[in-house]
Amino acid sequence: MEKTAVILAGGSSNRFGQDKGLLQLANKPLIKHVLKAVNSLVDEKLVIINSQAQAENYKKTLPPEVKVLIDKEEMHSPLAGVLVGFEEASGKHTVLLPCDTPLVSKEILSLLFELCVNRNAAIPRWPNCYLEPLQAVYCTKPALEAAKAALCEGKMNLQSMINKLRGVRYVSTLVLQQLDPELKTFLNINTPLDLRRADALLEHGK
Repeated sequence: MEKTAVILAGGSSNRFGQDKGLLQLANKPLIKHVLKAVNSLVDEKLVIINSQAQAENYKKTLPPEVKVLIDKEEMHSPLAGVLVGFEEASGKHTVLLPCDTPLVSKEILSLLFELCVNRNAAIPRWPNCYLEPLQAVYCTKPALEAAKAALCEGKMNLQSMINKLRGVRYVSTLVLQQLDPELKTFLNINTPLDLRRADALLEHGK
């Protein structure tokens, strides 16, 4: 197996009062928009959540070929969820994604997979050097070891994992704008306003 998608859906949303990944956008849960983007790119799809109750809700919503996994309860953090994803991933390369970026670009993800060949990661980077580690492609085994090492040191953020990886290819968002001029791919749904904006962008794109 060559490619895996790991989608993190463990976070809750106080602003919306419900699980963010199951929020409806254009009559479809946010996470289904993300799954649609990766569907033809990967051989395996894993969704990481943080409770049994969440698992039941997602299993009712997602197709049976999508594997729902619960992260390690004692250390809820994005990196803990990432660790579970890398441990379970069968693909040589794994794309990490959040559940709340419904406009994620299939073309950008495809490019990142290409750019990760012979590297340990391909990570978008903004001109101010801010990284997008949750819309990036990793070589699974080295990334797994880096995630374990960071967590063993008590570090819970993704930057700590990236710092332990050699051979990282950083991809300028200026380059990615050639494929997605407005960089809608990075639009996170954090507020009702974000949801309305995504809805308008989807409608405009029809």
